[in-house]
Amino acid sequence: MINARMWLVVNPTVGIPLFLGAVAVGSFSVHVGIVTNTSWVGDFLSGRKLGSTDTAALPAPVEEASIEGARIVFEKSDSGETERAVVLLDDGRVGEVVFKAPVQTAALREAELKVGPRPAD
Repeated sequence: MINARMWLVVNPTVGIPLFLGAVAVGSFSVHVGIVTNTSWVGDFLSGRKLGSTDTAALPAPVEEASIEGARIVFEKSDSGETERAVVLLDDGRVGEVVFKAPVQTAALREAELKVGPRPAD
């Protein structure tokens, strides 16, 4: 044992319970942190689909579509420059797509002058 001399300073009847108590307190605090800071643990322990109660991850829906096995939520930003779509699959996976405003290049401006501006949606 590398640290055998430690027991000359600390009595094993004190050191071993102190060490095991510190490990137990650390483990307990980590588990409490996981349970209080995640939403999927409660779903798992109650037998629900994972993520079924996680409403904080969902944006306020502007428009919603649904396909078999998935739900799609669309939202626009306040500035109107970007739009976002969040895809929620039945198995709990989440995907996100961000649509940005087109970049105005010199060639695009030139084409708009020749053809005219694109119609608004």
